[in-house]
Amino acid sequence: MSEDRTSGSRTGAAPAGPVTAELPVYAERVLDVADLIPPGRVMTYGDVAEWLGDGGPRQVGRVMALYGSAVPWWRVVRADGALLPGHELRALGHYREEGTPLRASPRDTDGHVPRLDMKRARWDGVTGHPDEEAHT
Repeated sequence: MSEDRTSGSRTGAAPAGPVTAELPVYAERVLDVADLIPPGRVMTYGDVAEWLGDGGPRQVGRVMALYGSAVPWWRVVRADGALLPGHELRALGHYREEGTPLRASPRDTDGHVPRLDMKRARWDGVTGHPDEEAHT
């Protein structure tokens, strides 16, 4: 992919700081996977790493923190379904707009922000994709 993802031209989280014009290869691969996730579905940081066959959840999380504003960042999530701290309301707006399955949070939770219904929202990287093709 040759698209410059550093411009922040897509709607999403603001970049964490100044970014360089060229992305590391691993970051480009992570962002490509985030672009593939269909609306209304999510993958965990670990799912993305597993799909790539490279890195781990922390590496994917770091890429998303640094460069994720260029892709649908709200579709790459924590495995427990909790919304990204500090971005809960923006993410929730995206989830509601896309029809992403949510579940109510317990009343004793701060702010009563819902969580993702991971059993229904989690994407396996194949089914539900417009091309219905397995990755290589």
